[in-house]
Amino acid sequence: MKIIIVGNGKVGYAIASQLAGEHHDITMVDSSPTALHRAENALDVMCIQGNGSSISVLKEAGAQSADLVIAVTNLDETNLLCCFIAKKLGAGHTIARVRSTEYRRDADMLKKEIGLDMVINPDLAAAQEIARIVSTPSAFSVEPFAQGRIDMIGFDVTAQTHVAGRSLSEFSSHTLAKVLFCVAVHEGEMVIPNGAFVPQIGDKLYMIGAKGQLQHMLHSLGHSQPKVKAVSILGGSRTAMYLAWELKKRGIKSQIVEMNHQKCLILSAELPDTLIIEGDGTDNDLLREEGVFAADAFVSLTDRDEENLLMALSAQRAGVGKVLAKMTRPNYMDLVQDTRIGSIISPKDLVANQITRYVRALANSEGSVVESLYKMMGGQVEALEFTAGPECRELLDKPMKDLPLKNGVLVGAIARDKEIVIPDGNTCIREGDHVVVVTKSMAADDLMDILK
Repeated sequence: MKIIIVGNGKVGYAIASQLAGEHHDITMVDSSPTALHRAENALDVMCIQGNGSSISVLKEAGAQSADLVIAVTNLDETNLLCCFIAKKLGAGHTIARVRSTEYRRDADMLKKEIGLDMVINPDLAAAQEIARIVSTPSAFSVEPFAQGRIDMIGFDVTAQTHVAGRSLSEFSSHTLAKVLFCVAVHEGEMVIPNGAFVPQIGDKLYMIGAKGQLQHMLHSLGHSQPKVKAVSILGGSRTAMYLAWELKKRGIKSQIVEMNHQKCLILSAELPDTLIIEGDGTDNDLLREEGVFAADAFVSLTDRDEENLLMALSAQRAGVGKVLAKMTRPNYMDLVQDTRIGSIISPKDLVANQITRYVRALANSEGSVVESLYKMMGGQVEALEFTAGPECRELLDKPMKDLPLKNGVLVGAIARDKEIVIPDGNTCIREGDHVVVVTKSMAADDLMDILK
């Protein structure tokens, strides 16, 4: 596919990196020669310097024949104008990054009036991800499938985890919870585990199933934790505002610490049910006086990765049960892994996953399109959701044990009508099923791709 990306900031670069790795024809447009030089040297993309909302620049980039134009500059209005012009020039599809909270209710109208095909909001995506993780405090990641009926959660194997040192089949035989252990991370290596796999302390495990069954399994593992009732948030960013709204939906109280007086006034007006604390969030006296670390969970959402990391470590040391931090720089990720902070949130990666899912669906418009997509360990493993249609006749109504699945492919769960099925060798995929597939090192865009 021919794809134009306008804006080569952190989000634009992350999107280009994923899509270029899937062999699309990528053109990047940015007014900064420095940003373009980095992309040109590191990625297989063509770069054009200029204003992405200029008709002449978009024509030079080939918008009139582009399959998709993605506008992710720092200005919402520039992104909207860019997509409007691109659509008028003849671009097939357009996606705009719109971050402002003022536009949060206008997404449908923007799509209709401007001809947008998709609106992405990294701040909202990050807030929703954080809210899901906070609602399952035993997990460091929670990814929804089948419209929230199926979750895939990740958790750390500790000395208190009952499956440590035991094979998965042996442990599962002693619990009634119907879930599937679908991915393991052992010494930095990704594994699609079978029943003989023996988790060790320090490993990370992912399991998939219905929400209630996952909670039963967490209890059996010794990982059940009290529900989070109060959350402290450091930094009054847009993500913090979206997060406060998301937490309120779940009946969770929140408080936000922010230094900037003007931001505090805006937060107070927008979040009447949230306690806004004006002050330096790195001041230990303030933290102690306001009971910031007395909350059930702590989320660090400032604009500086270093501060987020430092304060997350401080919260962890103070005994906060659930700690999350926003990170944007990939070069910090190895350091963060060594600190074993609870959960790391990367807004740019969340949005890149959304875009990749959309692009794969476009590329496979006549097959079983990708409905959900989640990447782990830098894309080494993907979890994808497909709807099985009549075009999948080669794998419909056949026992799983008889299907010639590719190596490194696991069918993790099936949502069928009101039922959630954890498949075994005798399970058959039926037309209309929502099928969650876990794959290792395979960029699938169709359910049929799981077959040899």
